[in-house]
Amino acid sequence: MRTCERMMPVLLLLCCIPNLVVMAPADENECRKMLYTGFQLDQPTAIRYPRGSGPGIPVETKMKALPIGKGKVCRCGKKTVFLAFGALVACALEAAEQLDATVINMRFIKPLDETLVAEMAANHQLLVTVEDNVVAGGAGSAVNEYLSASHWHIPVINLGLPDRFLEHGARDELLEDCGLSAAGLVQRVREHYSSLTMETQGPWA
Repeated sequence: MRTCERMMPVLLLLCCIPNLVVMAPADENECRKMLYTGFQLDQPTAIRYPRGSGPGIPVETKMKALPIGKGKVCRCGKKTVFLAFGALVACALEAAEQLDATVINMRFIKPLDETLVAEMAANHQLLVTVEDNVVAGGAGSAVNEYLSASHWHIPVINLGLPDRFLEHGARDELLEDCGLSAAGLVQRVREHYSSLTMETQGPWA
């Protein structure tokens, strides 16, 4: 059985290919748009989507290409922003409801929407990248590289698959074991802010 961990560690290889566009759809309707977008481009294109069925989003009849390298604001919130790639956009939205966080469907891993990332960094206190891919060399790493090169100073949490072989199992179970459920995302964000409170108060507070 092919499982989650066998499908995902491909971004590091894909993003090394010059002039390659890499997209990750949040649902089946967006996947259809990306397939159409890639067909229209006169350059190599890769689309990452998971096994199994989609979340059941209605599919639009009219074909429409997406603007290359542009993400989409799905929810506006405060303090925390989730930069979500691919199928974990829905998970980020669920977590954001509990945290009153902003959620961005990044759509494109390459080229990265640097303008949108910069806007989010300027207006939030914490940036969280979320992907169903290994963290090492993944989409979050691309965000880190941009932030570093542009001298942005903002805390970043990269959430994704760990750098180890995972157990075999259903995709949803594996993602939950890796902390990539809504509850897992909420926990990581709250742990971050709790650690800041402890640092401010000190050990004798």
